[in-house]
Amino acid sequence: MLRISFYLLLTAAIAVVGLAGAVLWWVMPQLPSASSLREVRLQTPLRVYTRDGSLIAEFGEKRRNPLAIDEVPALVKQAFIAAEDDRFYEHPGVDWMAIVRAGLDVARSHEKRQGGSTITMQLARNFFLSREKTYQRKLKEIVLAVKIERELSKDQILELYLNKIFLGQRAYGVGAAAQVYYGTTLDKLSVAEIAMIAGLPKAPSNTNPIANPDAAMARRSYVLRRMFELDYIDEATYQNALDAPQTARLHAQQSETNAPHLAEMVRHEMQAKYGDAVYTSGYRVFTTVSSDLQAAAVQALRRGLIDYDRRHGYRGPEATLVLEGVEPAQRAGLLRNYPLLGGLTAALVVEVRNDAVEVVEAGGDTRVIPWKGLAWARPYINEDAVGAAPRHATDLVKPGDVIRIEWMAPVDKQEGYWRLAQVPVVEGALVSIASRDGAIQALAGGFDFDKSKFNRVTQALRQPGSNFKPFIYSAALDHGFTAASFVNDAPIVFDTPGLEEAWRPENYSGTYYGPTRLREALANSRNLVSIRVMRDVGIKTTLRHVSGFGFNPDTLPGNLSLSLGTGELTPLQLVTGYAAFSNGGFRVEPYFIERIELEDGTRVSAADPLIACDDCAAPALDDEGEPVDVEALQAQSAQRVAPRAVDAQNAYMMYSMMKDVISRGTGRRALELKRSDLAGKTGTTNDQKDAWFSGLNGRIATTVWIGFDQVAPLGRAETGARAALPVWIDYMRVALKDMPPTEPSLPPGVVTVRIDPASGAVAGVGNPRAILETFREKDVPRAGASSSVGYSEPRAIEAEQLF
Repeated sequence: MLRISFYLLLTAAIAVVGLAGAVLWWVMPQLPSASSLREVRLQTPLRVYTRDGSLIAEFGEKRRNPLAIDEVPALVKQAFIAAEDDRFYEHPGVDWMAIVRAGLDVARSHEKRQGGSTITMQLARNFFLSREKTYQRKLKEIVLAVKIERELSKDQILELYLNKIFLGQRAYGVGAAAQVYYGTTLDKLSVAEIAMIAGLPKAPSNTNPIANPDAAMARRSYVLRRMFELDYIDEATYQNALDAPQTARLHAQQSETNAPHLAEMVRHEMQAKYGDAVYTSGYRVFTTVSSDLQAAAVQALRRGLIDYDRRHGYRGPEATLVLEGVEPAQRAGLLRNYPLLGGLTAALVVEVRNDAVEVVEAGGDTRVIPWKGLAWARPYINEDAVGAAPRHATDLVKPGDVIRIEWMAPVDKQEGYWRLAQVPVVEGALVSIASRDGAIQALAGGFDFDKSKFNRVTQALRQPGSNFKPFIYSAALDHGFTAASFVNDAPIVFDTPGLEEAWRPENYSGTYYGPTRLREALANSRNLVSIRVMRDVGIKTTLRHVSGFGFNPDTLPGNLSLSLGTGELTPLQLVTGYAAFSNGGFRVEPYFIERIELEDGTRVSAADPLIACDDCAAPALDDEGEPVDVEALQAQSAQRVAPRAVDAQNAYMMYSMMKDVISRGTGRRALELKRSDLAGKTGTTNDQKDAWFSGLNGRIATTVWIGFDQVAPLGRAETGARAALPVWIDYMRVALKDMPPTEPSLPPGVVTVRIDPASGAVAGVGNPRAILETFREKDVPRAGASSSVGYSEPRAIEAEQLF
């Protein structure tokens, strides 16, 4: 009998071993190598940073923030082990006791319900297998888990698991989950918050605290109980965590620097270069912008637009909601569709007093707007008129109105207060570049990206008006004019067959000054002088000249209206042109990506821009008078030199002339910066539809545009000096803070001499009216000779000269 029993047991053992061998023979070839987990690359989103490492944006369907195992707090590891696999450090990848329990459950329920999976088995499934609930997949999962345990340490397995596991709401891994649900990092989570996240792997889509708070709280309680039973937390901690409220809510990836228009430029370029894989390959793009200058640009533009908007009156509430039947505690919820825009908070009016308004914000906080925060709000009539000043708060709002408010910080001894505000209709753009190589230092494409994703820096084609005049004057300096040349500032008529009426351009002031030196004409933006200058230089010659700055002559008007800036350009095109006056005459190309790295720091590419460099630039002729092979010469140099827009003499003289725009011309408001190295030009188009200011020193060029997206007048007196220049000043105050005065160096062949301002001739000794003027050596006027060019009586111009 014993022998029979022995043979039966032996036969059964052989059968089991044979069956196991057969199963392994069948399963093993279908399984991937567990060692491939060592080289696994998690799908990580594209991240965009400033040059100093501040996060701008993240792009990708999967939110992931991979962490090394030693970066994961011990309590987080313990929470997952308590919830998912309390024998993780003991079993060989498969917990047979758990599988037996799962098998008995199947026998009782006659259903294939998931159960018994260890952390290692879950890892195997998540990396290599489907989620279908079949015995075949379970068998593969078991075998693969054993393989993984043989090739990886427990900490390596746990690290992969904690970074790979899906935890709901597009969050993959514990680092991403902490940000998505609590807006913070793992090390700052409370015990209750850790337990909430650790409870998510079982059913992340359906029982996360956003989708199903009640189910999530029940699961949290289970995890806390298991942590307590396993002595990971003491009883006091356990009870406190059980009593903690549910505080999870969706948190967007926290951008550290506000540059969404730039981020979209990066995303577009990266996708064009790398395809859709860019969203999962962990690319880190470091842009050329610095976080402090970008913040200054955004703040300056928003403040300028809000100030413009307030000058033109209050347009009324954004909406009026019904408060009847709404409990006070529920009022804040009515604002869920009114996001923060441009720093302006949406608020619901709940009480209106005679001289104050009480409102509730979306977050539930109650604010009071005092009378000094309301008194500005004269009603908007049109861009040129506002109504009477309000006398009471009831003149402005009523309960149920949705308005905007902004906090006015304390100034000197005055207390801070809340002020009534409104989201501006007017828009704008600011772009600032390093003139040496074209690196974009700051870019603000509009008031708020959430209001409008249209990037006005790169996409808004608008007439620059007088902001284009420096390029006309630059052409003049290369074709017989000097800064001391006189041109008649007098009325002129263009009587052209085919037009209903003649064109009679005017100066903005409506006043004419007669013969005017070019420097004076630019400083005070005399339109009639610009027209006569371009007439004498020639339309084709002018177009050819301005093309050197990167402007496409085919898109510019081929007539004299170009002298008044009627060609359409983007702010980025314009500031690139101005950079040539800053860098000694070189045409740099703007760029915004400094380098691209992988997540481990491996560099993929780095910018190699053309630079403005006098010492590096190749001469036109060699020592024997033969043309120089510029490309061959540059190939031998470590630096790539930008082509010239104009020669250094022209650039310097234009910089000198534009300094007078600030020192005593239309841009003199910039004198408040107390800098000696600033030059620039205002710009205003017909009917004040566009307001511009472009300015520079020897290192940086910045352009500001203000206008409506749908072209319309900004209103009387809304010139470049009033609407755009204050924005430029506010930004440059920060950009120039630690920068010593920096001017282009005086190039060879340029001299400064004393002239008589009345004649433009070299001044005699002792002339009390003498002023300093800059010339090319060959263009210095003779003593006593007038420097008059284009001085003539008002006359009509032939039709073909204009059209």
